Amino acid sequence: MQLGMIGLGRMGANMVRRLLKGGHQCVVFDKSPKTVEQLVDEKATGASDVKDFVKKLDRPRSVWLMVPAAVVDNAISDLLPYLESGDAIIDGGNSYYVDDIRRAKELASKGIHYVDVGTSGGVWGLERGYCMMIGGEPEVVDRLDPLFRRLAPGAGEIPRTPGRETGNGTAELGYLHCGPNGAGHFVKMVHNGIEYGLMAAYAEGLGILREANIGKQKAAIDAETTPLRDPAHYQYELNLGDIAEVWRRGSVVASWLLDLTAAALVEDPALSKFAGRVSDSGEGRWTINAAIDEGVPVPVLSAALYQRFSSRGEADYQDKLLSAMRYQFGGHLEQSGGKQAA
Repeated sequence: MQLGMIGLGRMGANMVRRLLKGGHQCVVFDKSPKTVEQLVDEKATGASDVKDFVKKLDRPRSVWLMVPAAVVDNAISDLLPYLESGDAIIDGGNSYYVDDIRRAKELASKGIHYVDVGTSGGVWGLERGYCMMIGGEPEVVDRLDPLFRRLAPGAGEIPRTPGRETGNGTAELGYLHCGPNGAGHFVKMVHNGIEYGLMAAYAEGLGILREANIGKQKAAIDAETTPLRDPAHYQYELNLGDIAEVWRRGSVVASWLLDLTAAALVEDPALSKFAGRVSDSGEGRWTINAAIDEGVPVPVLSAALYQRFSSRGEADYQDKLLSAMRYQFGGHLEQSGGKQAA
């Protein structure tokens, strides 16, 4: 089957490679000609601009956008003059599902189909496949099924869930038509909100383990420092890499995220390559917005999102104001950085 891919970044390029290896044809375009040339060397068909890109696609055309959410509307506007009724646009990025609903309605008036695909797999997708959560019209999703099936991980060696032995459908293959337009990105949005919480839980737990030797540290005794009640309780020098590794094997907290955490601790135990500024690309915020609209309490996901804000220095003003208030009412002076133990 043929697919046109616009956006050849870390995920888009590897998705093309996975499709090519599965015998599919791909027409590719990106603002970086060098990236296009690399995939042409791997048997993709390159395009010099959007008009050339559409011209090289067979009708009905299937165009996959793998671009940042902020530029999806612009990408669609660039395509529209050259598309025809019956063509399909697939947004595989992390768009807001409300935008999907709007885009689907706008494109439907022109006879063009819109499919939203929440895609998970990151830089490992070429090897492992991509988990896909899909929203759109059933007949269009069915038409695109060969592409989804090839991109997905497949059943692999994962045991079937008890009770699903006689089940059918595509969920066990790693992709799912979740519902009408917006449903795919809605499910992926919540998926990423959960991801924030899981990542924060691992980070916080390992942080506690890292400081389990605080009883061995020296600290000045003063009115501004909460004393450690019993230093003898915190005398552990723990190997975080080994702990992450043992948790991977038979523990109830085992997961692919833990696998990646263990790998990171092997590569750089001190995490010296990282400043600790954690970005959020929107999905965590949108998940919390949905939870508010639905009246669903999500304290863990909310806290994980706010911690990302704090990691980027966005709490600096509040922290300064707290120090200022303490100084105003009690003459309290800020202490220098570092852990206080005594």
